[in-house]
Amino acid sequence: MARKRTIEDLTTEELRHLLMEKRRAERQGRLDAYRRTGRVIQVEPRPETAPLEGLRTEILEAPSPAPRSPRRVWMDRLLFVVEFAAVIGLVIVLVNTFYGLQVINAEAASALIQPTLTPTPLIRAVVLPSGHTPPNSPGGSQFNEAEIPEHLRPMVQSLANLPLPTASPEQAQRIQIAAIRVDAPIVMGDLPEQLKKGVGQSLINPVNPGQKGNLVLSAHNDIYGQIFRDLDQLKAGDEIVIYTNQRSYVYTVRETLIVQPDQVEVMAPTRDAVVTLISCYPYMVDKQRIIVVADLRDER
Repeated sequence: MARKRTIEDLTTEELRHLLMEKRRAERQGRLDAYRRTGRVIQVEPRPETAPLEGLRTEILEAPSPAPRSPRRVWMDRLLFVVEFAAVIGLVIVLVNTFYGLQVINAEAASALIQPTLTPTPLIRAVVLPSGHTPPNSPGGSQFNEAEIPEHLRPMVQSLANLPLPTASPEQAQRIQIAAIRVDAPIVMGDLPEQLKKGVGQSLINPVNPGQKGNLVLSAHNDIYGQIFRDLDQLKAGDEIVIYTNQRSYVYTVRETLIVQPDQVEVMAPTRDAVVTLISCYPYMVDKQRIIVVADLRDER
């Protein structure tokens, strides 16, 4: 007859199993008591243990997805290409928009910058100054009105009524040209009355020495001191010094021209600082004009 086993004879695993059975029995007793009193509702009994091997078997036996058809594969690829092209197109649009905004901003900024305009005189000269008849002509030297078309003579007369600008320290006062021994005062205006007093500065271009623009000076060559008699002897590089009350400005001769009395474009405004000297030509004939153009070199 087999000996009855005691607790000391049981293994650890058996003791754990007995403890679990005891706890399960106690829990089942409490549930039965709750059901008798109506405190719980009968539900489908839950399996005590989930067979791990069965679960693993179910997972392993899960049906694999059905293979995609070639048409489906090509459709997926086509959709990928379309999506990729859409992204690239969006990037291109954003880049073009960015650069477009930069161009617009640059154009707007450049539009705000006002260009430097060359001043245009309100009244244009009809004929170059210093015109007169030779001193050996009948009646002597007089203002040569014949050089001016008859219908423009009232306009020339209106120039005589222009008010003289208020004197300032920056206005030209004197001119010296060492190469032809010229040292003469400069007066405002270039009409016959002003040219009797010295070298006349044109009122059409109100430019002071040293400033950007065309400083136009004229004088006679065979009357009233013959100040500009030897302009034709000037060579490129010769110095012309013009004085104000504050400083002096040195111009160097660039070129000499012989023009007709009505070629008034030599008096037009310029972007650079230049001085234009005008006198009648030839000596004692006075049917043309000699023009000397010089560029500003420095100031003293």
